[in-house]
Amino acid sequence: MRTAYSVETVRAAERELMARLPEGALMQRAAAGLAAACAELLGRAHGRVYGSRVVLLVGSGDNGGDALYAGARLARRGAGVTAVLLAPERAHAAGLAALRGAGGRAVGTGGGEALIRRADLVVDGIVGIGGKGGLRPDAVPLAEAAERSRAAVVAVDLPSGVDADTGEVRGTALRADLTVTFGTHKPGLLVDPAREYAGSVRLVDIGLELPAEPVLEALQHADVARLLPVPGAESDKYRRGVVGVAAGSARYPGAAVLAVSGALRGGAGAVRYVGPAARDVIARFPETLVSDRGPKHAGRVQAWVVGPGAGDDAGPVAEVLAADVPVLIDADGLRLADVSAVRARRAPTLMTPHAGEAAALLGVEREEVEGGRLAAARELAGRYGATVLLKGSTTLVADPGADPDARAVTAVRVNPTGTSWLATAGSGDVLSGLAGSLLAAGLPPLDAGSAAAYLHGLAARFAADGAPVGAHDVAEALPAAWRDVVRG
Repeated sequence: MRTAYSVETVRAAERELMARLPEGALMQRAAAGLAAACAELLGRAHGRVYGSRVVLLVGSGDNGGDALYAGARLARRGAGVTAVLLAPERAHAAGLAALRGAGGRAVGTGGGEALIRRADLVVDGIVGIGGKGGLRPDAVPLAEAAERSRAAVVAVDLPSGVDADTGEVRGTALRADLTVTFGTHKPGLLVDPAREYAGSVRLVDIGLELPAEPVLEALQHADVARLLPVPGAESDKYRRGVVGVAAGSARYPGAAVLAVSGALRGGAGAVRYVGPAARDVIARFPETLVSDRGPKHAGRVQAWVVGPGAGDDAGPVAEVLAADVPVLIDADGLRLADVSAVRARRAPTLMTPHAGEAAALLGVEREEVEGGRLAAARELAGRYGATVLLKGSTTLVADPGADPDARAVTAVRVNPTGTSWLATAGSGDVLSGLAGSLLAAGLPPLDAGSAAAYLHGLAARFAADGAPVGAHDVAEALPAAWRDVVRG
């Protein structure tokens, strides 16, 4: 599992470690890892470090010191290294001396843009993890020059101008091809919009001792494989779980079909469908159990999915929320679900909004949710006392924990799979059915949402393979994604 910790936690761990190490040893560890990553990048691009042109963009903090010490290591290997000092009077003195001693040089910002145009590699050491807001005006031309250049850009710990804790980008930020981060991932490296500025991310272990509970988690194949239900020898379709799907309308029958398609591939033993699209569902999936008597009289289920394509019919939503089983609320169901009814539930609830739906629920603009995804997911989970799966370029799952009344979000996971081709009509309906099926199979909502998002994103990659796909293609690729996960 990949984990991320807050700036405050990282700073505390660094102070504790530095107290046990010789002075400067921790920075040397970071610089060694940074230099190795830069050398590898130069080797792939140019075949060698010797003779390459490296420009360091150096701010006033320890982040700039890391860049200077790494630059000294590259200079000793024959690279031509120039540090552009944004605050010469506050540059890291020992790091600057090391660079000069290795044959590198330092200049002010005046000629920085010209140096960047000729560089093979630019190292972003302007602002560290404590930075807030975008870049200062004097750094913006350098960031823009780096983006226009042919040079590879390596960020030190995280790209300058992004918020390490939230993933927000408020102003100009420097876009990297590679980010070399130290000790642990920072939340901003895993959450958009900041994530897209980070490029590839390499973690360098510098020996930090971190608490057991991170602020953010990202599951990997092995983690998801441990969560997925596997029927035993004595299992039958009812013991494996039955998921009910209350979805679709005369106007949107396809939403019901797609939700059922995801549910059938999610590990539950049977799917009950309730709604006006029964004929369409049966035509596509004859194994589905259908009912026209409403959720309350549909028969026994272990979880419900409600809302995809429901239109304005609030009746099924209210019936499902009154059930004493886990419930997933999606699409129109989010609009129709009363906040107090959701908070009053004692069985688990999983809500799956996209950014626009989340914005409507929070009473803010969509841009605010997209610019602050982590805050939005946490706010929704606390407000509704429900687990929230916020869909989008970064899908987040925020869990309110054992006491929803406390309004304290105890865990957040970020999904690492997916593809931009997944932004297609109906894909969310497939996801809701899949996650609902995992709920019926017995997974808690945090695990059901996380595993479903992971499989859904992986299936989209398999189905797309670089080309456009439809939601039905994603559903049909779910078994392949499941097999890939469990086989490792």
